[in-house]
Amino acid sequence: MKESRYFYVPDATSQTELPIEEAMHALRVLRLKAGDEMFLMDGQGTFYRTIVTLAATKRCMYEIQEALPQRKAWDGHIHLAIAPTKMMDRIEWMVEKATEIGFDELTFLQTHFSERKYMRTVRLEKIMVSAVKQSRKPWKPKINQMTSFQDFINHPCEGYKYIAHCHDEIDQTDLFNDILQLSKDENVTILIGPEGDFSFEEVDFAMNKGYRSITLGNSRLRTETAGLMAVTMAQLAKRI
Repeated sequence: MKESRYFYVPDATSQTELPIEEAMHALRVLRLKAGDEMFLMDGQGTFYRTIVTLAATKRCMYEIQEALPQRKAWDGHIHLAIAPTKMMDRIEWMVEKATEIGFDELTFLQTHFSERKYMRTVRLEKIMVSAVKQSRKPWKPKINQMTSFQDFINHPCEGYKYIAHCHDEIDQTDLFNDILQLSKDENVTILIGPEGDFSFEEVDFAMNKGYRSITLGNSRLRTETAGLMAVTMAQLAKRI
């Protein structure tokens, strides 16, 4: 029995042809031909069972046979806001693994101790799409451009808001235990700082705006590991 083939087509219902990169993979790697079955994912909660109608040199056309609405494996909206590391390969790793686990939104923060002041998200989008296909997630997380810490904190945010930090003089609660006490359909936003951590003033500013001071455990984690841990905790606590 052949393994089902999945392709990312965000506007699947308004198109009849795979995007060029997906088409090249379908034709050159998987060697699909007319009459073969394949599945499309729109990244917005629906899979589509389709039949290949044309397999040419650089074109792969399809016909939708059935729409297959999906359900997320967790309730609510999980938003990770993180200060990116200087080494992009670490952030790329985190984006890939967090997407495989499952979350809803990613924002990059520019903080007082940030090592990176600018982010190009094109490559991260591709990594995320690849991870969505590999893990067969019905929803592709949204990636936002880098924003300043102050602007992010001042922007209205629904649900429960958390900021992770390593300042021992500020009381902290355990993130996982706290989310477990919430209704599963509550939205959660979790802030992770740079390797130099958030400044004391940034933590104080966030807490005055309604953010809860939290810890991710006893271990001292790298930024990208902390980001992945935060997503994992939220996803497990909110799993259906």
